[in-house]
Amino acid sequence: MRTFRDNKHLRPAFTIIEILVSVIIISYSIVYVLKIHTSNHEQIVYLSERNKRSLEDSLYGTRDILKYRKDTKNAYEILQQYFNITKDKSREILKKNRRSIFIPEKIIITPPPQTNGPTVVVNEVKLKGIHSSIYWHFKITGF
Repeated sequence: MRTFRDNKHLRPAFTIIEILVSVIIISYSIVYVLKIHTSNHEQIVYLSERNKRSLEDSLYGTRDILKYRKDTKNAYEILQQYFNITKDKSREILKKNRRSIFIPEKIIITPPPQTNGPTVVVNEVKLKGIHSSIYWHFKITGF
């Protein structure tokens, strides 16, 4: 008669300790992956909101932006001189989009003395708000 120990084809079963250790290892791995996923999700949401705000910032990139040095304006106030906005819904959406505009002193870049070349006037345009942005306005003269 064959006993259980004599049978070489049967594999010994996992002990309870081995099972517990494997469960702990898997648990730590899952927690690590969830932390990475949460961190990535927060970054994705931030980038998505930032991209939406950049698109809204393009409403302020008009030729006349430089005259609003330290003002708070909404997009409708900026665009009404360029477009005839007749729809109330569009007007309402543009009026909700407000940004504080700050433009420091202009920077004038000139060529070295006795050298021909263009003169560049550079203005930094800061749009302050939830996702603040900085844009540059260049004007090249003297060609």
